[in-house]
Amino acid sequence: MPTQKLYAGAKLRETRQRLSLTQKDFAARLGVSLPYLNQMENNNRPVSTTVVLALAQEFGFDVTELSSGDAERMVSDMREALADPVFSDTPPLADLRLTAANAPALARAFLELHGAYRQTHERLASLDEALGRDDAQTQQSPWNEVRDFFHYCNNYVDAVDRAAERFGTPDRPGTTVAEKARAALRDLGISIVTHDSDTLRRLDRDTGLLHLSSRAAPETRTFQMLLQLALLTQDKLFEATLDFARFQSNEARAIAKIGLANYYAGAAMMPYGAFLSAAREVRHDLEILSSRFGASIEQVAHRLSTLQRAGAKGIPFFFVRVDQAGTITKRHSATYLQFARYGGACPLWNVHRAFETPGRFLRQLAETPDGVRYISLARDVSKPGGAFGAPVRRFAIALGCEVKHAEALAYADGLDVTHGDAFEPIGISCRICERTNCHQRSIPPLERRLTIRSDERGVLPYSVG
Repeated sequence: MPTQKLYAGAKLRETRQRLSLTQKDFAARLGVSLPYLNQMENNNRPVSTTVVLALAQEFGFDVTELSSGDAERMVSDMREALADPVFSDTPPLADLRLTAANAPALARAFLELHGAYRQTHERLASLDEALGRDDAQTQQSPWNEVRDFFHYCNNYVDAVDRAAERFGTPDRPGTTVAEKARAALRDLGISIVTHDSDTLRRLDRDTGLLHLSSRAAPETRTFQMLLQLALLTQDKLFEATLDFARFQSNEARAIAKIGLANYYAGAAMMPYGAFLSAAREVRHDLEILSSRFGASIEQVAHRLSTLQRAGAKGIPFFFVRVDQAGTITKRHSATYLQFARYGGACPLWNVHRAFETPGRFLRQLAETPDGVRYISLARDVSKPGGAFGAPVRRFAIALGCEVKHAEALAYADGLDVTHGDAFEPIGISCRICERTNCHQRSIPPLERRLTIRSDERGVLPYSVG
């Protein structure tokens, strides 16, 4: 594939402003002319190799921060939103990329506006009488607002991650993070007791007892201890982080705070430096990492998708969890692959087949309509209720990355990643998928005209123009 030119004008401009440098001084430090810098900042020219090297040498800048990951995510989200029938035309892809690169705040505002429209439209369509209630809202739902916050943070929150790493790093050999958590809670006057209940965690502040479910797996109990410890000891850090997010509602802020506590718990169980080193050593073998860090397969997969620290980045993974109906319940992508904001995932994706083979890893070589090829790993992570008659929560997860990282994955062994026919065609969601001949298509693509022939029937009851 041809090398993509790097347009990063907005990030160049932000870097210069953060350093309090004029364009003239910044150009001199980078070894380019003032007009050339001006053209790069306005995305009229790509960032040159000379500038990339100068940024690293002069300012110690992590040049991977110039990548277009955020812009590509916004382009994908805008394309999906603009596929809505409410819009008569879809702007050219080049215009969307210019908007995402040069006016990211405008792009986010547009996505929030469309999200508000969709939410209102869905309420009307389902006749839930929301417009007749006092609590009717036209703004984005708190849950989606928080999900977008982590999405655009690249699922990595540096200050929280580093604080968790400091706590999770053993003080002496042989000390487990669970033991450290128990000791830290004890110092706060909190004792841990187990109870036979499906309530995972409950803190009684009057008695100083933290109740943990005996039905939960050991790694889940450790996670819940760390989560509660984070809420008790990291409040100032969480509040400072949330101040930057500027959530629209108190509910969104409260949900995000729990999200940050969850992030802290996972990062403490799997401290960044040690976990990244181990992941590289074992070629990202989830089962070995699970055993080594006392974490579940899902926790390990999720943690791998957060390794995006500047100067020490791991492989860019996507991570997703779906239920039996195909609804996405967790999603994150540090790759070009972006998940649909509404609806489920592509039915051709191996994550849906994981329910058929419990306890086994499924491997898939897949290619998206944009020509990017991935290796995807899927497995069910169903969660028993712990008692007869208790409901089983059934989920499946998928973890994957671009196939160019195959040598760093144990799961790529034995796969022919050089043969194009080995890659299955998958999409994002049917409503925005560009493939016209997919046998699993559930609804027509919204951007295309349809032709209906009464005297002819193929795989689909229509043809896509």
